[in-house]
Amino acid sequence: MSLAGKIEDLGLADIFQILSAGRKTGTLTIRGTKGTALIVFKNGMIVRAETDDLENSLADNMLKAGLIKNTVLYLAEEVKKKLPSKSMAEILFGLGAVNKSILEQVTRKRIENVVYHILLWKDGDFQFELDDLDIEEKTHLTDLGWELGKGMNPEYLLMEGARVHDESTQSSFVPTEQFSLEGSGVEVKDEEGWDDDWGAPQAERKDISSLKALTQELRFPNSASEITLLILRFASDIFQRGVLFMAGKKEIVGLGQFGLGIESADEKIRSIVLDLEKSDFLKGIVKEQLPFKGAIERDEVTKYLIDELGGTWPSEAAFFPVIAEGKVVALLFTDNVSADAAMPETEGLEIFISHAGLALEKSLLQRKLLEMEKGSGAL
Repeated sequence: MSLAGKIEDLGLADIFQILSAGRKTGTLTIRGTKGTALIVFKNGMIVRAETDDLENSLADNMLKAGLIKNTVLYLAEEVKKKLPSKSMAEILFGLGAVNKSILEQVTRKRIENVVYHILLWKDGDFQFELDDLDIEEKTHLTDLGWELGKGMNPEYLLMEGARVHDESTQSSFVPTEQFSLEGSGVEVKDEEGWDDDWGAPQAERKDISSLKALTQELRFPNSASEITLLILRFASDIFQRGVLFMAGKKEIVGLGQFGLGIESADEKIRSIVLDLEKSDFLKGIVKEQLPFKGAIERDEVTKYLIDELGGTWPSEAAFFPVIAEGKVVALLFTDNVSADAAMPETEGLEIFISHAGLALEKSLLQRKLLEMEKGSGAL
């Protein structure tokens, strides 16, 4: 499963906070007009970051800082030609030119510089591959640096990035890759213990604040029913009403709801069965496995749905498929019954539903394993 989108719609700062709050592991790639970047997360912490938006490489930084000599760098470059998949940091370590402590320190500074630069990017596509740490084929970057043993806190990097940006704006200063040396080491600030009261926070979108609040709860759900309740809870933060349907091959059946102003709403929803074969509109959403936002096509099935929910025909509505094991297992319908209510931002909800699909996959797998264990025990 992957998460993808444009940083014009969902900023890198929001993406970092989401991955940090969810303690996610995987690789984030960004491609924009300024260049390409790769960020590797482990349990919500950043352990590696590289971009071609910086002029100097990690090896160049070490040379300028006096940590390696020209002859050593030349030798490492020759080795790199024969072993292109190896990073210069790995080669220098293998040659015994630098120790792990030095590499950890310069890499932390490198990660800071990479993050500060890409936070200024105004456009680009991003993709996060969950639990995928195979970075060899992710980008065309020629050198992927060094992986930290202890990752860096994304919240700290965002704070420092904002501070550096403010300072550069005031003094027309562009962040550099200079190192401050003390003996043979590199002076690098620690992110622990920093005061986060550095400025008045901007108003946060509802879908992003809900995403950060509920992602943690989705990590260890007790059952599939708890996952569906979390989906409804999230959607209720940004929409006025909604219905979650369980999806089959030919029909979808009501499962749960929020915000319906009808009598015995839960019982009414569980009695609703929608025939996909009679609605090309709904059948198309399930087949394409993509969210839909806009005007609902009127047909026999959608008219029945809106009549059962009560109220007037909505000017806009949204449908979000929940995908597990490559197929749609549930479909979330949402709308705003107030005529003056605009369609809210939903990127956060879409990301959460993707996570929910993965959680459902794990729940289904655990159930299958349990059934297999019971079956083998009966033999």
